[in-house]
Amino acid sequence: MKVIAAMSGGVDSAVAAARAVEAGHEVTGIHLALSRNPASYRSGARGCCTIEDANDARRAADVIGIPFYVWDLSDRFHDDVVEDFMAEYAEGRTPNPCLRCNEKIKFAAVLDRALALGFDAVATGHYAVLKDGADGVELHRSADAAKDQSYVLGVLDQEQLRHSLFPLGDTPKPLVREEAARRGLLVADKPDSHDICFVADGDNAGWLKEKLGDRLPNTEGAIVDEAGLELGRHDGTVGFTIGQRRGLRLGRPAADGKPRFVLDIEPVSGTVTVGPREHLAVSHLSGIKPRWAGSTPSSLDGSVQLRAHGDEHRCRVTVGDTVEIELLDPAYGIAPGQAAVLYDGTRVVGSATIASTRRVPVER
Repeated sequence: MKVIAAMSGGVDSAVAAARAVEAGHEVTGIHLALSRNPASYRSGARGCCTIEDANDARRAADVIGIPFYVWDLSDRFHDDVVEDFMAEYAEGRTPNPCLRCNEKIKFAAVLDRALALGFDAVATGHYAVLKDGADGVELHRSADAAKDQSYVLGVLDQEQLRHSLFPLGDTPKPLVREEAARRGLLVADKPDSHDICFVADGDNAGWLKEKLGDRLPNTEGAIVDEAGLELGRHDGTVGFTIGQRRGLRLGRPAADGKPRFVLDIEPVSGTVTVGPREHLAVSHLSGIKPRWAGSTPSSLDGSVQLRAHGDEHRCRVTVGDTVEIELLDPAYGIAPGQAAVLYDGTRVVGSATIASTRRVPVER
């Protein structure tokens, strides 16, 4: 097959490209330029939007012996990922930009261009496994549970899966680094990227305040308890997410002495409501914008993952106008805007964006 290898400049994508060559494919490496001014998003080795990363990717392609190009997708990335991230936070929701990037950029814009140029597939360094199944190509969890990335790939549909390659899915990360060193790839010991790739220093709140400017929903407001008693003030709801504990700066302690967590965010009034952790327990989720890896199920007894590195929760799912997810064991700190990725064993069934949650009733 003719394969595009998406090379971020890290060790995983470099080894994935090398394995694609060894498998007999005709491979061309590409690096995605996601910002016209890389320093405007992020600098250093922790992200994936830097000049250093582009140079690392080019050197890896030279060692592997494949053609290499840089594709400028900065406008598409800004419109589909960055603007979506800002808009969601402004509305008091908690988005996952990595899922949006996979959906809109790596497996939509890149794949569309690759197919138009006569390529058959896109290979990436994601840790996930593809298998042939009765319903087409199945997406499964990787062999390395600690590095599994099936959650952020849960937005891929059957057409995208048929044109995808994940060469690292059967290998633990330490062995990937060892292989990179054997191959002479200088990125063998390069640190993994962390946080959100386009946010400097991981300071989401500061970045959002700077970038949103006049679009900020508020620049101050009250932090209140569930009875409406003001406990403190804040300088913008974009600095909070559901389930947050740190940085609340409450002016008065809780009467019961328990730590307080963010329970609700109301951008219009600028009100942030806090309460004890047990009041965060969620028993039901309603999802919208579903994306199915195969045929659409009418129901499912399986599990759901609600964060990129979170635990699985047993669940029962019914699919109609919305995706209704009943959690058989409660989850904590779940916010609208997050993705719910559904599994049948290790197989990804699909995903939905959480629109609302129902909390476990608490005796008062």
